[in-house]
Amino acid sequence: MKLGDGVEQAIHSVTMLSCLQPGSTLSAAALAEFHGVSTSYLLKHLQAMSGAGLLEAVPGPKGGYRLARLPAKISLLDIVLAVEGPEPAFRCNEIRLRGPNPYTCKPKTLCTINVAMLKAEQAYRAELRRVTIADIMEDLSAKDDGSISARTSAFLAVNERKSAAGA
Repeated sequence: MKLGDGVEQAIHSVTMLSCLQPGSTLSAAALAEFHGVSTSYLLKHLQAMSGAGLLEAVPGPKGGYRLARLPAKISLLDIVLAVEGPEPAFRCNEIRLRGPNPYTCKPKTLCTINVAMLKAEQAYRAELRRVTIADIMEDLSAKDDGSISARTSAFLAVNERKSAAGA
């Protein structure tokens, strides 16, 4: 299975947004700059995550994006589904009913290949559902020698848009 680049960008963006102070936002342009990606492409995924209730889009001069849920309440599956959509990765088109020698009657059982692929996807989704942004941040913090935190803090010091309530 291959996920689009937007999934990686979305997960990293949500992780960055989890570092904001309460009430603050980051612009899509700042998130794109930090990760070295296209603003327009990232914006599409930020909007999708906002529509899914993972992010809050704040309009105005202090606007941008921030988490709409606590990091412990956002799973990797939430992000993948927001960006890629809810459809299964494998979709059986019943090709066994086509070709020069198709089944002559409708099969009485589900396609064995479809069943196996759906079972694998259920395991994949269960693992993504288990891992939250809070878990990622905890793991990152445990592995950080201080350089990641310093880089992030320096960037946020310049780009974080603090609200009057959060300032």
